[in-house]
Amino acid sequence: MRIYRLTPAAAAPETTRPAPEKVLAGDPVHTTWNAEEDAGLYCGIWQSTPGKWRIAYDEWEYCRILEGRSVITGADGTSLTVGPGDSFVIRPGFEGTWEVLETTRKDYVILLK
Repeated sequence: MRIYRLTPAAAAPETTRPAPEKVLAGDPVHTTWNAEEDAGLYCGIWQSTPGKWRIAYDEWEYCRILEGRSVITGADGTSLTVGPGDSFVIRPGFEGTWEVLETTRKDYVILLK
């Protein structure tokens, strides 16, 4: 059994960008530190620079914002502004946009459906 602190030092960083056809504003760059991947369960730390892109979830995701500010907007127009200390769950089937206003860092747990 492994027990460890969830910090960027727990894993090597992966740098990605949203697919170009999903980007609505800016040039967001994502850095992910995947600390655990096992049987459809993933956890780690994710960070994004400012920008806005379309999102569509097939999985469950629990997030806690560590730094920065973002706005998550559903296809129905409802939005949630999140900042340090905020926690939330995104359910499978959610579609909308994620807009990073200030570089945002979150920890996350993803469970594949």
